[in-house]
Amino acid sequence: MATFPSSLKVSILAFDFGTRKIGVAVGQSVTGTAQALPELPARDGQPDWQAVARLIEEWQPDAFVVGVPVQMDGTEFELTQRARKFGQRLHGRFGKPWFAMDERLTSFEAREQQREWRQAGSTQDSLVDSIAASLILQSWFTEEWPQLVKEMS
Repeated sequence: MATFPSSLKVSILAFDFGTRKIGVAVGQSVTGTAQALPELPARDGQPDWQAVARLIEEWQPDAFVVGVPVQMDGTEFELTQRARKFGQRLHGRFGKPWFAMDERLTSFEAREQQREWRQAGSTQDSLVDSIAASLILQSWFTEEWPQLVKEMS
């Protein structure tokens, strides 16, 4: 079980794993909200670990959430295992717990959100993968965080 501060006020960095880009978002448990951060370039799924370390130093997360892709029927495929390995590497390098979160349809939702913003006149840069990471984190706060709080009580 993860160890969190006794206040249960936690900060989380979330990642939408990809082989060319990794979306990143930060959020906190009090509001259950997440904010997209700049995406990390990746080379065959490997980020610049120094850039990840800088993010961790800046945001001081208590844990990580990694979006784990699965097929629509729930079956796993190669990218599923690569995303899990990324989560394990985060834990190994930085000593913080990580949680897997089903990411089905988050990229689709992120593209829809981005399309709506453009129609509303927003000039925000394209951060589809980081928007997806924020959706993954918001889902985690809604679906998984309450159960963790209950287990820690």
